[in-house]
Amino acid sequence: MSGNSHYEILGVNENSSFDEIQEARNILLEEKGGDRQQTEAIEAAYDAILMDRLRLRQEGKIKVPERIRFPERLVEAPPDFAPLAPQQAPGWLKNLFDKPVSSDLVLPGGLFLGMGALSLLLGNPTVPLALGVGLSLYFLNRKEKKFLRAFLLTLGGLVVGCVIGLQIGGLLASQLASISIMLETFAAGVALLVMWLVSSFLR
Repeated sequence: MSGNSHYEILGVNENSSFDEIQEARNILLEEKGGDRQQTEAIEAAYDAILMDRLRLRQEGKIKVPERIRFPERLVEAPPDFAPLAPQQAPGWLKNLFDKPVSSDLVLPGGLFLGMGALSLLLGNPTVPLALGVGLSLYFLNRKEKKFLRAFLLTLGGLVVGCVIGLQIGGLLASQLASISIMLETFAAGVALLVMWLVSSFLR
């Protein structure tokens, strides 16, 4: 069987592209799929054309398109959709947090630490806790000049600190008793720590 008859079986010619040859083969296979003899003839013709094309390519008689030889040179097409913007935090949340410089942490930290030490010395956390609330109000209010906001943040820090302090203190009750620290004093110390964090990192 001559080379031309292979092309004739598929209904293509020597100038047909690989895609056209493959499409012709697929169409013929769908049409003649039930006839085993014709299916084998179509596959044999297709294989023969591929072998013929490979031989011609090796002999340099067929130029391989640039897109096949050097796919890495192709410029990637830009996506046809807009990339998703990174998730932004809500405005109220961004306005809530502060990025203090180290000098803004040291002075309040020292004062709150002093209140904690005073609570231990007095054995009564009421006065140091009240002073801590005043300090937290002062440091928060001087950032935004919004007293109500500063009051609510301080109150929140006081409540959260006391609850956490009482919970942890309850778990460490035997250890606290061995070093003569009352549960209320320990809870006040944790509350002072939380109020320092609130007054330093919130606004």
